[in-house]
Amino acid sequence: MKRITPTHREVFFPADEIIVSKTDTKGRITYANETFCKIAGYSEAELMGQPHSIVRHPEMPRAVFKLLWDTLFDGREIFAYVKNMTKDGDYYWVFAHATPSYDKNRNLVGFHSTRRVPNRNVVENVIAPLYAAILSEEQQHQNGQKQLAAGFDFVVNFLQSKHTTYDALIFSL
Repeated sequence: MKRITPTHREVFFPADEIIVSKTDTKGRITYANETFCKIAGYSEAELMGQPHSIVRHPEMPRAVFKLLWDTLFDGREIFAYVKNMTKDGDYYWVFAHATPSYDKNRNLVGFHSTRRVPNRNVVENVIAPLYAAILSEEQQHQNGQKQLAAGFDFVVNFLQSKHTTYDALIFSL
């Protein structure tokens, strides 16, 4: 996969549209709606079978994704603000709701995510600065595992200092 260089240009999608995708348990895309394809700049064919991280912006802390995946694999839904990157390197913010998907026998078969236009005030005044601080902590380490551990510790300590949980924080914004 070709490495994309971020442009620092933000793109937006209409508030009445919802980005929808589904993945298998490995995070490979199995469904992408038209809005997802349009905002990300990929065709449906280009997205199918690709890791959902194809739209991961490099300014997104790895620790946030660890929290997201840990929650989903624990069988719980999660809401999160996410900065994604388009095929052209532009970025877009979303307020994501991700849930585990099960077959008729309650076996985990994948994940479903809907993304809406986020509250700009929350993104600019809370989430972007928080994510920048987490990312800064991660970038102080060379090793990927140490980066992730440091970022996750930062998140845990931040939440403890606020006497809250991630879910409670997100819903308080």
